[in-house]
Amino acid sequence: SALLKGCRCLEIDCWDGSNNQPIVYHGHTLTSKILFSSVIQVIEKYAFVASDYPVVLSLENHCSPKQQEVMADYLEDILGDKLLTSTIGDAVVTKLPSPEALKYKILVKNKKIETIEQSMVRRDLDSNDEAEEVSESETSDEDDDSDEEAPLYPRTYSPKRKSDRRSSPPRKKAKVKKIKIALALSDLVIYTKSEKFVSFARSLAKQKCYENNSIGELRARKFVKHSARDFISHTARFITRIYPKGTRATSSNYNPQEFWNVGCQMVALNFQTPGLQMELQNGKFLDNGGCGYILKPEFLRNLNSTFTPHSVGTCSKSISLSIKLISGHQLPPSTLSKTNKADPLVQIEIYGVPADQAKKKSSVVKSNALSPRWDETFSFTIQVPELALIRFCVKDEISLVSNEFLGQYTLPVQSLNKGYRNIPLLSRDGSKLEAASLFAHIWYY
Repeated sequence: SALLKGCRCLEIDCWDGSNNQPIVYHGHTLTSKILFSSVIQVIEKYAFVASDYPVVLSLENHCSPKQQEVMADYLEDILGDKLLTSTIGDAVVTKLPSPEALKYKILVKNKKIETIEQSMVRRDLDSNDEAEEVSESETSDEDDDSDEEAPLYPRTYSPKRKSDRRSSPPRKKAKVKKIKIALALSDLVIYTKSEKFVSFARSLAKQKCYENNSIGELRARKFVKHSARDFISHTARFITRIYPKGTRATSSNYNPQEFWNVGCQMVALNFQTPGLQMELQNGKFLDNGGCGYILKPEFLRNLNSTFTPHSVGTCSKSISLSIKLISGHQLPPSTLSKTNKADPLVQIEIYGVPADQAKKKSSVVKSNALSPRWDETFSFTIQVPELALIRFCVKDEISLVSNEFLGQYTLPVQSLNKGYRNIPLLSRDGSKLEAASLFAHIWYY
C-alpha cells in the first residue's frame, strides 16, 4: 500500500531464515515473518503503478553472507531489467543522475565493499570472491539516539597548561566489529551506498557523492537546533535519510517538517500509522504530480547557502495569504454526538519554518454538517512559502475541551490557486470523503 501511495523508498529489515531463505520482519519483535522473495515479488508488481520514478530499497541487512547471496539472486531474478546493476554514462561517478534518468529503475541501498569504479572493474574481470569484511564502529545508528548528551562533533584535544586541566572519566574506546558483505549483494549497490555518519567535517572531506547517511531523529534534531547551516550544507551534497527512534514501539511518527526544513531527502515514516504526520507527508508530495520526487528550493541546493530555518535572511520572498472560509458541504456526521449531528469548525494550520507555524480556528456552526456557513477571513504572513504546507482540518466540537476529527486536506502553500476554490476532504487514512468539501476564496501577494 505504501508504493500505491507514491512512496519511493522502502526499508526492508532482513534476517536469516530457515532452509537458507532470508526473511523480513521487525527484528526482536512479534511482527509477522515474511519470505524475502515474497516481499520482492510484491515490490516488482507495484513499484511503478503510482509513479514512473525510481524506487530505493533500503536494506536493514542482518543476514549472513550465504543468505545475502540468496537475496542478491532474488533481486536479480525477480526484478530483472528493473534492477539498476550498473552506472549510467561515465564510469567514474562525480555526480548522481537525475530521477528522470532513472525512471522505472529499482536501486538497492546497502553497505558496499569498495567504490563503484572498483566494483565495475572487478566484475569485468569476473572475480570469484564470495564475501569480504567491512570494518565499522560497534556503536550502531540506533545507539546515537540513546545518548541525548552525545556531542554533535567528535571531541578534539586542545593543549592547556597542566594546572588548567580538569579530570574526567576515561572514555571507552569504540570497539570495531567486522561485518561480512557478500560480493553478489555489494555489486548491486550503485548510487546508494550506505555510509555511517561520523561528522559534517568528515563527510565534507572524505564522502563520495553516491554515499548516503542515515541519522536517527534525536541526533538529527540536535543538528537542526545547533548546526543547521552545516546540516543544510551536508544535505546539499549527500542524500540523507532520517529514521524514527527505536523506542517508538507503537510505530508512531515524528513531525517530518523540521527535517524537510534542512533539506533531508529521505524522511522515513511509518506509513501504516495514520495521523497528522502522514497527512503532512501526503500533502507535501501532492506537488509535482504526486510522482514521489520534488525539487528542493534553490537555497537548500546551493552549496554556499546562508539559509537556516531559524534565520531566513533574504533567501526567500515572503507572501501575505488571505483565506475567506465561506462554507462547507456534506461534511461527515459525528460518531460521538448523541444526535449524530456535527457542530463543525475549521482549523487552518501552517507548517514550515518556525516563524511560519500558525493555527487559526473558525467559529462553531451548531447542528449543521450538511451546509455550514462561516464567511470568516483568516490572514497569514508566510516567510518561506517554498517550505510551507497548509492544512484545512474540520472538527466536530464535542465539548469546550474536546473535538472529533471529521476530515482534512493538506497541500503545499505554493500549490494554492487564487480565487474561489472547492477544497476536498480526506479521511484519517487518506481516502477521499465523497461529496465532502469546503468552499473558500484564496488570495495572496
